[in-house]
Amino acid sequence: MVARSKKNKKKAKKLKKLIKMEGKKAPCVRFKTRVRDSKLKNKKNPYKWKTLKTNKLFKNKKCVVFSLPGAFTPTCSNHQLPDYDKHYKRLKSRGVDDVYCLSVNDSFVMNNWKKSKKIKNIKMLPDGNAEFTKKMGALVKKNNLGFGNRSWRYSMLID
Repeated sequence: MVARSKKNKKKAKKLKKLIKMEGKKAPCVRFKTRVRDSKLKNKKNPYKWKTLKTNKLFKNKKCVVFSLPGAFTPTCSNHQLPDYDKHYKRLKSRGVDDVYCLSVNDSFVMNNWKKSKKIKNIKMLPDGNAEFTKKMGALVKKNNLGFGNRSWRYSMLID
């Protein structure tokens, strides 16, 4: 009983840090992404590296960002990611410009996850080094599952 209580206190402390982000600017980080480039001669892999900076990505926009612990995990893949895609038009009708899915995974994983789930509207943000997640106060160790560092599940509106 005591171990569980200590664990819950730690969890509550981390969540408080996440809640303290309300009213603040989103962390300024760079995401390393892979984007399709039809000009590339390699037709088997027509992708190039592109760095996306949060200060430009979210500037003068209303964005929904939702973060999930892991690509291809059951709950994230079967419910959260497809549900945001399903409700995309509803979010757009309420003035949202873009909807992003963030996870502590690399761009290759995020792109393949999107493709495998046939996601049409959600933009993927690979937080491979967990920089954004750390600055959000949402980093959680999932070593007990063999996942390493991951993000808490959360959603936020950036305006």
